[in-house]
Amino acid sequence: MPDLVGFVFAPSRRRVSPSQAARLRARLQEPIIPVGVFVNAAISDIQSLVTDGVITWVQLHGTEDPAYIRELKASCPAPVIRAFRVERLEDLIPGQQRDRPEDYLLLDSGPGGTGRSFHWDLLRTCRPLVPYFLAGGITLDNLEAAFVYRPDGLDVSSGVETSGFKDRSKMVRLVQRVREGGLVYKQS
Repeated sequence: MPDLVGFVFAPSRRRVSPSQAARLRARLQEPIIPVGVFVNAAISDIQSLVTDGVITWVQLHGTEDPAYIRELKASCPAPVIRAFRVERLEDLIPGQQRDRPEDYLLLDSGPGGTGRSFHWDLLRTCRPLVPYFLAGGITLDNLEAAFVYRPDGLDVSSGVETSGFKDRSKMVRLVQRVREGGLVYKQS
């Protein structure tokens, strides 16, 4: 059982409608956390999904700035994960700021779903001071390498797919290996 499950509301081949997400949410076992994934969405759309109980967390992948995140958090009682594209060391600097409005960072190689890793070794030089999720190209083959950087969580999508669809066997094996590796999400 994963700790969190993402429902993509942004334009994507993985996109779900609010009604599809509500049906999927109803099937989730406790304590799995449903996360809404958005790109530059209207705050009112996000707020509606949280209020309706479809999602309890928010993950942002667009150009949402700190003012947007503060407004979202003021109107909506949901933890916020903010994705950052990491191409060079300077891209990790936001993670060094303790007064970030988001609750978690998500470090990725580009816009969501590329299936590629950034140079994780950059984290040896500039580790975020706030909790972070590692994303981008995580698979069963490189999972142990991800553990080295002690992220607070992993964001995996294409790494557990076969022919563009989620592969239950891969998901089960990945979660088992994460648990065996000692990386267990703990809500703060």
